[in-house]
Amino acid sequence: MTSEVSFQKEIKLTHYTHGLGCACKIQPKNLERVLKNLAPVVDPKVLVGTENSDDAAVYLLRDDLALVQTLDFFTPVVDDPYQFGAVAAANALSDIYAMGAEPVFALNIVGFPEDTLPMEVLEQILKGAQDKATEAGIPILGGHTVEDPEPKYGMVVSGTVHPDKILKNAGAKPGDKLVLTKPLGTGILSTAIKRGMVDDRLRDRVTRQMTQLNKTAAALMRKYNVHACTDVTGFGLAGHLKEMTTASACDAEIWFEKLPFLPEVKNLAVAGVIPGGSHNNLDFVADFVDFGKLPRTDQLLVCDAQTSGGLLIALPADEADKLVVDLHENGIKEALVIGEFTAEGKGVIAVR
Repeated sequence: MTSEVSFQKEIKLTHYTHGLGCACKIQPKNLERVLKNLAPVVDPKVLVGTENSDDAAVYLLRDDLALVQTLDFFTPVVDDPYQFGAVAAANALSDIYAMGAEPVFALNIVGFPEDTLPMEVLEQILKGAQDKATEAGIPILGGHTVEDPEPKYGMVVSGTVHPDKILKNAGAKPGDKLVLTKPLGTGILSTAIKRGMVDDRLRDRVTRQMTQLNKTAAALMRKYNVHACTDVTGFGLAGHLKEMTTASACDAEIWFEKLPFLPEVKNLAVAGVIPGGSHNNLDFVADFVDFGKLPRTDQLLVCDAQTSGGLLIALPADEADKLVVDLHENGIKEALVIGEFTAEGKGVIAVR
């Protein structure tokens, strides 16, 4: 036990990577350009593909059953190997929950510098992921590894859903309210952690949030007439909402003063502690988001690249407040309504 504690204290995983977690995604505008040049998939059994930037693919198995599958992996977003595995697993599972599905099993995907880091570090990463998968009620049945100069970990997660109950980015309607289930700011705080600017209490706070499964929130929202859903990860709140608004052909408004942020996030942003991925996200949404007179720092807060963020749920106004109460009563204490869909349109987002 002593040796395990000792190597974890000596090794800080974030020092072995150029970027952090979901903030390491390829710039969204570059990725969109590449994907547009690929031939579309034409198969009646493909219920969800790449057309609307949804969280997972969905394939029809039979009239009452569809397979939902996602792949997610990234570089360390926290220093502790066990916690990194748990965060990555929670993040991968979130895509299944956002589609309205139930996870069934997972596979590991690993990149690891075996000549640089001791194998005990990889063991702890896998243990953190396994414990999180166990919490989700699924097994991890294998996976694939490669030697890599930077440590990377993630999972392929397979799930199931009834074809009539799939939740997509598309489907939001004018008048729908937007419910967000977790506070924002993990990208900024992860950057601050890497720079040694965060105390132990705040580090533990953000780590707890990133390891929190969206399982409970997903189960509760199934009781309501949800029109569209996604989770907020690497493209930030504005980026993922933009995917919802354009897929739904519906404009939206979010209320900046209502947005929940983790402690110290705004102060760190003012100090310039903002990951490169968040700057890329602001560039990505420039043609779709009207920030009004909001200062650039606040614009970046709305675009902060999240890791294992909350669900973003669109549902009728008369049900939104009931869902929030339900979430609060079941331990999702910081869920709240942050905006609404306003009218049919090209998917423009106004930040008020």
